Amino acid sequence: MKITKICCIGAGYVGGPTMAVIAQKCPDITVTVVDINQARIDAWNGEDLDKLPVYEPGLDKVVAEARGRNLFFSTDVNKAIDEAQMVFISVNTPTKTYGEGKGMAADLKWVELCARQIAAASTSDKIVVEKSTLPVRTAQAVKDILDNTGGGRKFQILSNPEFLAEGTAVEDLLAPDRVLIGGDPGPEGQEAIEALVSVYAAWVPRERILTTNIWSSELSKLTANAFLAQRVSSINAISELCEQTGADVTEVARAIGADSRIGPKFLKASVGFGGSCFQKDILNMVYISRSYGLTEVADYWEQVIKMNDHQKARFAKNIIKSLYNTVNGKKITFLGWAFKKDTNDTRESAAIYVADHLINEQAQITVYDPKVSEEKIYADLEYLNTRSPEEIRRLVKVVYDPYEACLDAHAVAILTEWDEFVDYDWQRIYEAMLKPAKVFDGRNILPHEELRTMASAYSPSERQYSNY
Repeated sequence: MKITKICCIGAGYVGGPTMAVIAQKCPDITVTVVDINQARIDAWNGEDLDKLPVYEPGLDKVVAEARGRNLFFSTDVNKAIDEAQMVFISVNTPTKTYGEGKGMAADLKWVELCARQIAAASTSDKIVVEKSTLPVRTAQAVKDILDNTGGGRKFQILSNPEFLAEGTAVEDLLAPDRVLIGGDPGPEGQEAIEALVSVYAAWVPRERILTTNIWSSELSKLTANAFLAQRVSSINAISELCEQTGADVTEVARAIGADSRIGPKFLKASVGFGGSCFQKDILNMVYISRSYGLTEVADYWEQVIKMNDHQKARFAKNIIKSLYNTVNGKKITFLGWAFKKDTNDTRESAAIYVADHLINEQAQITVYDPKVSEEKIYADLEYLNTRSPEEIRRLVKVVYDPYEACLDAHAVAILTEWDEFVDYDWQRIYEAMLKPAKVFDGRNILPHEELRTMASAYSPSERQYSNY
C-alpha cells in the first residue's frame, strides 16, 4: 500500500515534531495533525515560529518548510481521520490519579476515546498506529474497540513507539538510532508494517528500521526508558556515597564510562531525572509486574523511582542545612525550571519538587527559565495541590532576567542545565548576592573551582558551596 495521506491525533511534544519531520522528508504525503485544543492548533499555525507550542531546536525550520505545502494543523478531527489511510494516535497517557492502579497504571482514557472516534469517523479501512507510550497489550484493546464499533471496516493496528529525547527531538527524528514497528504476523499485518516502513525509509536506512510483533514493540519502549532511568538513579546513589567518602562522582563516572561494556551516557550525577516518560513508564512497568504477581520485579523497578525522589529531597535538604538549617524568609533563586535544557516541557521537573520542599520551610523562591512562562510555573506548583494558589504567589516570584533573579539572593540553585547559565557573569552575580553567598549546582555544569576562588578572593573565610 502506498501511503499518501496521514492523520495524527495529538499535536503535543511527540505528534507535532514527528509529523513535521515526516512531512518535510515525504513531500508526496499529506500530513494533517489534529487536536481538540484550538489554542494549540492556532499556535502551530501562527506566523511567529518562535511561539510554536513545542520548543525544540530546529523545529521552526522544519515547520516553515512543510507547513502549507503538505503539513497542516486542524481541529477538524473527523474529516482528517476519514481522509487518511494511516492514523497515528499520539495523545497523552498520564499516570492514573484515581481508581484501580492510581499512582502507577497508565490512564488510557484518551487512547480509548481516539479509537472510538476513529471507528465513528472512518468510511474506509485504516492502518492505526500507536505512537503514544502504552502498556503491553494495549493494541488488543484498541483493536477490540475498532472491530466492534467500526461498521465492518478493517483496521490494522501497529505499534511505533517514539524514542525521542526532548531537546534533541528533531535531531533524533532526522537520524534515529532505530525506528521500531510492531504488528500482526499475518499477511495483512505484514502489509501494514511494510506501508509504515516505506514512510520512514524515505530518509532512514532500512537496517535501522526494526520490525517485531506488536507486544515486543510496546514493551520495548517501557524497557528502554526504565534502563535509562536506572542508570541515572544508579549514579545519583553513588554521588551520595562520594560525598561521604571524599570521592569525586565526576571522576568515578568517567572511569566507569570508559568501560566499553558500560559506556558514558546517562552517568551524569544530578538533582534527578524528570520529564513525561521516565517516571510514568517505570511506574507502569511496576503496575504491570504486580498485576502478574511478579513482586520482586516490581520492587526492583520501583526502587529506581524511590532513588530519584530521594535525590530531589536530598538536594533541598542540603540547601536548608547549608543555610544554617533555616530558609524562612530567605531568597533562593532557581535558575531553570524545565526538566532539561532545550525544551519548554516541565512535566515531573525536579525544580517543582525542590521548590515545594523549600516552600514548606517558608523560603522565598525566585525563578528564571529562558523558555518556561510564569503561568506554567505557577500551574506546576498548583497541580501538586499542597497549598493554595495565593500562598504559591506569595512565596514564588518569576522574573525574566537572570541577574534580577539573583539580586540579593542568599543562594542560587541550578535546576536545569541550560548552556547560557555557564556563560553568565558569575562575578557580577556573586557581588549582587547576600553574603555568605551559596551556589547549589544541581546539574554539575558550573566551574566549581573558579567559583570557590572568586569567593575566597572576596573574603578568606568565604567559600562558595557547590552541590555534586
